[in-house]
Amino acid sequence: MVTVLGSGDTLLRVIEKAFPAADIHVRGNEISAVGEPSEVALVQRLFDEMMLVLRTGQPMTEDAVERSIAMLRASETGDGPDETPAEVLTQNILSSRGRTIRPKTLNQKRYVDAIDKHTIVFGIGPAGTGKTYLAMAKAVQALQSKQVNRIILTRPAVEAGERLGFLPGTLYEKIDPYLRPLYDALHDMLDPDSIPRLMAAGTIEVAPLAYMRGRTLNDAFIILDEAQNTNPEQMKMFLTRLGFESKIVITGDVTQIDLPNGTKSGLRQVQDILDGVDDVHFSRLTSHDVVRHKLVGRIVDAYEKYDSENGTENGSHKGRSRGK
Repeated sequence: MVTVLGSGDTLLRVIEKAFPAADIHVRGNEISAVGEPSEVALVQRLFDEMMLVLRTGQPMTEDAVERSIAMLRASETGDGPDETPAEVLTQNILSSRGRTIRPKTLNQKRYVDAIDKHTIVFGIGPAGTGKTYLAMAKAVQALQSKQVNRIILTRPAVEAGERLGFLPGTLYEKIDPYLRPLYDALHDMLDPDSIPRLMAAGTIEVAPLAYMRGRTLNDAFIILDEAQNTNPEQMKMFLTRLGFESKIVITGDVTQIDLPNGTKSGLRQVQDILDGVDDVHFSRLTSHDVVRHKLVGRIVDAYEKYDSENGTENGSHKGRSRGK
């Protein structure tokens, strides 16, 4: 019962708060609910879904319970998904070093599924929605299952101009801090000792976008991160690098554009150009898919509200939030 209700009944309190019209009682190993029939039915479905998740050995968290309730309520109104909360929360992508990487929201699951089904997938959404992290987990999974022979991770190095120009060292060392978040994610997914060996062998390549020009990338899983900072020419150049037996995932946040004023974002433009093209999929994540601290989602919403009320052009906010 501790796994179902949470340590100190933390999960039970989340459920009680979400269902004020249902009176939930716990006695021994029995949980009962009394109240409006529709609410009681939802409470029953929630506990059924929680039990399915717990039987896989995966713990339930307050966050997972809240997301499950949101999915169940959406299905009640007819706007809900075909997927159940248990299906979303138990889909394993990659197990590494004692932890499992899996989607935590419905949109994340659909994003991961789209990567399986399509050759080119765009993951577009705010900071903290797992766009890059999940794409990298799928890349490592594809490499380990021999679906591809190599992983290529790239970013447009828009900050490799004046500011990075004052850093000491070679060009590679200057750009390295900008690519650091990609290394950090790799360290979560692979044995750190193996990464230098894989990079030396060319099995994993982490490089600025400019290094992709003139190449054809066959048998590779290619991730373009921070794609909102490409211009239209760079985006076209990158997309036409696609070779045989390869897969491309492009991630970005159109509200965090660091390009000089007047430069159009290739990520914004490409949504109009490739919309409806076969085997190209656009996955859109929102503040509801933020899997960092809950406050991050509220911050994202607050900025969107401010922009809409003040007519601020998206992309004017330079504050960045990197990583998972």
